[in-house]
Amino acid sequence: MEYSYLDKINFPSDLRKFKEEELEPISKELRKKTIETVSKTGGHLGAGLGVVELTIALHYIFNTPRDKLIWDVGHQAYPHKILTGRKSKINTLRQKKGLYGFVRRSESEYDPFGTAHSSTSISAGLGMKIAKDINKDNSNVICVIGDGALSAGLAYEALNNAGAMNKRLIVILNDNRMSIDQPVGAMSSYLTKLLSSRSYSSIRTLVKNLTKKFPKGFSNTLYKAEEYSKGLISGGTLFEELGFYYLGPIDGHNFQHLIPILKNIKNNDIEKPIFLHCITKKGKGYKPAEDSEDKFHGVNKFNIETGQSFSKTEKKTYSDIFGDKLIKLAKEDEKIIAVSAAMTTGTGLDRFSKYFPTRFFDVGIAEQHAVTMSAGLATEGYKPFVAIYSTFLQRAYDQIIHDVALQKLPVRFAIDRAGFVGADGPTHAGSFDIAYLSCIPNFIVMAPSNQNELSKMIETSLFINDCPSAFRYPRGYSNGQTVENDKKKIEIGKGRIIIEGNDIAILNLGTRLDTCMEATLKLKKYNINPTLADARFAKPIDTNLIDFLLDNHKFVVTIEEGSIGGFSSSVLNYIHNIRKTKTNSIIKNIVFPDSFIEHKDPNDQYEEAGLDCNSIVNLILNFFDEKVLNLNNFINKK
Repeated sequence: MEYSYLDKINFPSDLRKFKEEELEPISKELRKKTIETVSKTGGHLGAGLGVVELTIALHYIFNTPRDKLIWDVGHQAYPHKILTGRKSKINTLRQKKGLYGFVRRSESEYDPFGTAHSSTSISAGLGMKIAKDINKDNSNVICVIGDGALSAGLAYEALNNAGAMNKRLIVILNDNRMSIDQPVGAMSSYLTKLLSSRSYSSIRTLVKNLTKKFPKGFSNTLYKAEEYSKGLISGGTLFEELGFYYLGPIDGHNFQHLIPILKNIKNNDIEKPIFLHCITKKGKGYKPAEDSEDKFHGVNKFNIETGQSFSKTEKKTYSDIFGDKLIKLAKEDEKIIAVSAAMTTGTGLDRFSKYFPTRFFDVGIAEQHAVTMSAGLATEGYKPFVAIYSTFLQRAYDQIIHDVALQKLPVRFAIDRAGFVGADGPTHAGSFDIAYLSCIPNFIVMAPSNQNELSKMIETSLFINDCPSAFRYPRGYSNGQTVENDKKKIEIGKGRIIIEGNDIAILNLGTRLDTCMEATLKLKKYNINPTLADARFAKPIDTNLIDFLLDNHKFVVTIEEGSIGGFSSSVLNYIHNIRKTKTNSIIKNIVFPDSFIEHKDPNDQYEEAGLDCNSIVNLILNFFDEKVLNLNNFINKK
């Protein structure tokens, strides 16, 4: 598709050649290009559409990449990528060997800091500003924080520190949670232009100078009155109290507001951090996104005309199974509480929130708070289920240990997105939860092999009342089994034998069980008949099952969807340090490699990690002597 303006823009230096009145048609083309791209690649659309004008205005006014521009959260940055030398590659977004779906330093000099998790920009930006001041570099550092990222405690820690240090850091709030109505119209824009201008700064300076000539008490009153009057006009009292020079709110889609204010900010000599409040509309300019409940936050490939996903299916995801099961249990147990950290739909709790609005809490992007609040609920006899993605639960590690495990509080952790997550890449992969939970005392850690097992583990966790527990499950669809409706619990720390064989044993934890079963069928072609076991528990491990496998097999392979230090490490610790009888069995462990796996199809990720069927079979064949043909020869003949 040809674009009258966008085809002439490859870098911000090209953008700056256009007249201000041409920015509006450029924004229309940039928005269209963004929609066209995500319709083919999938990804985060709504947030990017909401910052099209802001993206253009920032690159137009500031001297990027010398001026550092940090996007937080990084899924706002698709329009930014298009304007910063990556337009020709934008159709590779989230594809194998293509552009990353978030901001990353290695991709472009216009990406000064990686932001795939939220609420980090102000801390990182302050660090950059301190370094620039030491180097006597007067370039700007601009942090754009939005899409809920200001709900996290880290952002307020950074705001507090930046205000106290009095560094000239520029923070822009992309506030897409309110509509643009009359208070954010012409009058607000006029006041913000005035407040950001040199003339107003001079008036403030004059007031400060005048206070020196009056008695101390009166001077303090005069200065506080001036500060408060500004807060009264603009609504910026909170940020003023934190030490920022607050401006706004303004219409983040109006160039007549954005351009003069950003010019004033750039050219002004205000020697304190600046906070600009922009009101935007998530999904702006694309009706299906504007009408959607989640504003097309994250989407699969879709039809541009209708907004309908091409991959719509009636199959239930693991998240759906969790949500449905929790509703059933909550109907029978009024003590059940569900907690989410800004991922209500993603964790399958959207239906629960409608069934039980008084027993559901979305705390925003505040995982630490979610965990400790749930610990508080548990002290009062309630049964909280905290549903958080594995990669985001990492943010609350101290709270898990200090506030939950140490006190043996029965908080139940539903760990979504465990294992690889495909196009969202290493920043969103659930690689470490088995390791970081299994080493904590007083914890029970479960991993279902299919949706039916997940249902049982949710049921089981409900009756664990003397310690915390967790069950982890992957993104996407289950293997198609029908969930049993009858109530079934699992004996704590008890695995199961799936297939009885001889010579070699495969001990699997998690949803690679189907892959292991496929591997056993291929191995039969070589007259190798493995025993296949489902561990079910990463902690406590089933030592009786491990003893059986060691005592009856020459070779034992453990398989898990996580990093080293998890299930396999617990098994080896038992074998070498706890088990009284020595073993002659050869033991191998298949875990995630000591590297981050790049974004690509999940099947490709598991192949790279050595957890696909062929990798498992080849590993097992290598146990045997060289007369066994290499599996690749067998595969090539098929």
